[in-house]
Amino acid sequence: MFCIESDVNWKPSIAALLSVGLLTACTQETPDRGGGQREARALPVQAVEVHPRDLSRVVTISNSVEPLRTIRLAARTEGVLTEVLVEEGDTVAEDQILARIDVREQQAELARARARLHERQATFDRFEQLRERNYVDLASYESARAELEVAATEVELWETRVEFGTVTSSIDGTVVSRYIEPGEAISRHAALFSIADLSSLVVRLGVSELDVGNLRVGDAVVVNVDAVGDRNPLSGVIRRIFPAAEIESRLITVEVGLPEALGAGVRPGFLARARLLVEQRANVLAVPAGSVAESDGEFFVMVVNGDDRLERRVIEPGVIRGAWREILSGLGEGDRVVSANPLEMTAGERVRVVDLMS
Repeated sequence: MFCIESDVNWKPSIAALLSVGLLTACTQETPDRGGGQREARALPVQAVEVHPRDLSRVVTISNSVEPLRTIRLAARTEGVLTEVLVEEGDTVAEDQILARIDVREQQAELARARARLHERQATFDRFEQLRERNYVDLASYESARAELEVAATEVELWETRVEFGTVTSSIDGTVVSRYIEPGEAISRHAALFSIADLSSLVVRLGVSELDVGNLRVGDAVVVNVDAVGDRNPLSGVIRRIFPAAEIESRLITVEVGLPEALGAGVRPGFLARARLLVEQRANVLAVPAGSVAESDGEFFVMVVNGDDRLERRVIEPGVIRGAWREILSGLGEGDRVVSANPLEMTAGERVRVVDLMS
């Protein structure tokens, strides 16, 4: 209760006293409805609930689809092509005739060799009869037999050269390239055809030496080929991992088989993008990378406890994958962690979660 004496100017005094009373009221906590004091307002925060996540690392590598096996047929003799019986796209079987080369000269040599063989055979037969009667010495007999053997090998030689005039496929497959036309003169070892086994398609990928160590033959691979549209994705499997890296690029070739490719309409030369799982980290606890702070050599996060107060929790962090960081220890599934700026917060501070991400 304020006392105001009658001999002073009371109007200014009342105004001053009212100002002091208002200032005092502003510095005191406002009583709550129950007669107690209301606590300081809670700090609004965004939090994330800790759950297992897949932080596996996947790399995407592109390359062209290739047949598993492609051979280049070359001419085994020189001459002029008299016939070319197949073209690109034709399916061929093993030992099927693809082209013929003019070998009339070789055929003439073969006829001469056969005649010489007939002559040497007759000579040897006569020497053999004489030898049985001891009319010729052993040296003459052996000489006749040697000449017979030489004549026989001459026949075999020219038969082989005549056979070289017929070009046949060495595998079942499809002609993917034809390099010749009828009437052309070709040299020995000149390329004639490329034949591919389209029943087995692969994509060969250059993988970093840092990533290839976690890959294994038989691992599943997801492959997308733009050319086949909605038939994607295609399943692949690692067939083999090459034993050495390329000298210039330091990349190691990983061959991925595409068992579904042919049925999906994939052809050699189509561009394929393969997703390789180079590091498996499935079902690991993780928090936003920005929620982890370091102080005095310790990593920690701010956890919202059951009383809606902040708790400083020391953790052991793992790898970072994009926006997430693996937690090796210190947190459990279901914990609520402040998602950002832990260094700006104080343990024990009362908070209000305005956005809880799961």
